[in-house]
Amino acid sequence: MSYRAPVQDLLFVMKELAGIDAVAALPGHEDAGLDTAAAVLQECARFNQEVVAPLNWAGDQNPSSFKAGVVTTTPGFRQAFRQFAEGGWQGLQHPTAFGGQGLPKLIGAACCEMVNSANMSFALCPLLTDGAIEALLTAGTDAQQVAYIPNMISGRWTGTMNLTEPQAGSDLSLVRTRAEPQADGSYKLFGTKIYITYGEHDMADNIVHLVLARVVGAPEGVKGISLFICPKMLPDGSRNDVHCVSIEHKLGIKASPTAVLQYGDHGGAVAHLVGQENRGLETMFIMMNAARFQVGVQGVALAERAYQKAVAYARDRVQSRPVDGSIQAAAPIIHHPDVRRMLMRMRAHTEACRAMALVAASAYDAAHAHPDATTRRQNQAFYEFLVPLVKGLSTEMSLEVASLGVQVHGGMGFIEETGAAQYLRDAKILTIYEGTTAIQANDLVGRKTARDGGQVARAIARRIETTVGELNARSSAAGRTLARRLEAARSAFVDAVDFVAGQTQAQPNAVFAGSVPYLMLAGTTVAGWQMARALMAAEDRLAEGVDTEFMAAKIATARFYGDHILNQVPALRDSIVEGAEAVTALALESF
Repeated sequence: MSYRAPVQDLLFVMKELAGIDAVAALPGHEDAGLDTAAAVLQECARFNQEVVAPLNWAGDQNPSSFKAGVVTTTPGFRQAFRQFAEGGWQGLQHPTAFGGQGLPKLIGAACCEMVNSANMSFALCPLLTDGAIEALLTAGTDAQQVAYIPNMISGRWTGTMNLTEPQAGSDLSLVRTRAEPQADGSYKLFGTKIYITYGEHDMADNIVHLVLARVVGAPEGVKGISLFICPKMLPDGSRNDVHCVSIEHKLGIKASPTAVLQYGDHGGAVAHLVGQENRGLETMFIMMNAARFQVGVQGVALAERAYQKAVAYARDRVQSRPVDGSIQAAAPIIHHPDVRRMLMRMRAHTEACRAMALVAASAYDAAHAHPDATTRRQNQAFYEFLVPLVKGLSTEMSLEVASLGVQVHGGMGFIEETGAAQYLRDAKILTIYEGTTAIQANDLVGRKTARDGGQVARAIARRIETTVGELNARSSAAGRTLARRLEAARSAFVDAVDFVAGQTQAQPNAVFAGSVPYLMLAGTTVAGWQMARALMAAEDRLAEGVDTEFMAAKIATARFYGDHILNQVPALRDSIVEGAEAVTALALESF
């Protein structure tokens, strides 16, 4: 089955929930209104449906290969990436001064979903390049920006992020790659980096590695880490001393080459400092935060693809008579209530997380471009709170959705030839890279809740309370039912925030025992809030006679989210506030 980009739903969310008209009113985004978004999304959909999506299955079956230091990508990837770059997609939301289009993150996030739905392995290359561009825009010198950013936006060069080492996974204080200062102001790097996505490939002329390393004599721990640019090819056309020694054999995303890179085996890899010595982690976190948001969008993207495949199969697969006797013969399985329940769960999860991600993207745009400083700060705080929710919830739900997709297929889902299993295998990495779900949850607890005493979280709860009131004021039974579900979730969210904000210092083990449930509670509540807003907008448009089939489906999906997903939030509250002792009660030797 071919991929069909959900352009109508993306535009609905952008218009009704994410406020694209308000984004278009921001300085610098005056031409980025709904009409522009529609034109960009339609063209993005066409490109990804026709060019990128057909390579997804081929990439899984014929992944990137490594031989004698050379990585060869899946046939067709190189040509598709050239078309991607020539179409301007790499520079969509980057500054026009460097050859980009300068569009808001809101439009960029929608396009990011489409390319990842079409082919996640392919999309990882531009995703990492986006992060490298963001880091240089933030901390690079004028000369570095001019030398590197236009070449990455054009697609001639791509970018990577080099953090992990054999002994240093999530704990970057253990980074040991060495940087030796040179007389000309450059540095030479020595060390090994692992899990480097697109660290070597044949799709571009050069690869710009952004590398965490420790300058000789630097302090131990994270305070002694610096960030460097280390290109594969040097300005004189010679090869730098960074070499791929192998690529990983992975459970999923097989077409994406994950490299082991060796720096300095032949005298040292030439590199240049980005920003200040010993402050590299601050800049790298800019890349990581951009990537974490995009990985959350990848979760939405993969869930959408798995859902589409499951629906197509459920329409075609004939098996058993319906339990209500409406058809007196074997019927397509989409007639069976439990299959419909699974499909609705897949759909509701996907649409809710899509809405949350695009609302977050809109807040990012306001945080960066709104003329009022207070509004910028408020939107920045809101966006930062949402990033771990977008990353954590969207990736965890993508696993569930992909698993349900296999279940809808039944035994055929367990057979690789049907393609349903690829989505489940691909989804697993999303909960791991750019920080595991627990790392996102730790960020939510420590930096986003405890640090400010829960102020931002409670401000969100007050906004949700307003939506509850708006739902209760409506005449529809669906609205009032969802109001009840949302209020219960809001109340549970406030209880959890109070516990986290009040007990992180006094009872850290108790709080962090429930950190992932807290992330899932907060994410499900915020996503449910967006579905409640979507229900109200859809009811209003339905009353106007606009896109009646789509609006009726949106109302039904929002109602399902309330009755089958949002209603689980109070139970999560109990696990967080009252369940810590059960987590730590078992003696270590009893495991």
